[in-house]
Amino acid sequence: MITFFYGVGLFLILNMLLVFVRAIKGPTVIDRLLSINVIGTKCINLIIIAGLIFGRLDMFVDIAIGYGLLNYIAAVTAAKFYHHKKTIVVDRGASS
Repeated sequence: MITFFYGVGLFLILNMLLVFVRAIKGPTVIDRLLSINVIGTKCINLIIIAGLIFGRLDMFVDIAIGYGLLNYIAAVTAAKFYHHKKTIVVDRGASS
């Protein structure tokens, strides 16, 4: 059963690498934000799998919940920052 968890963990890491490529190349800021959020979600899954491997699921679930809250706060903050910057109109001197 442990080898199954190792395989699942390796599969998640490979998926994270593919998403990381999208985070670097992403044509828009939204693509980059979304890919970083997906990487954070996959990290939460890896933390849970590590808890299953080490036999301390209760401790690793607490860590995963804390990391998930941090990931959520960072995603909302980045989205609000991007939304705020996108709507700013710079007045470069009104022609009178």
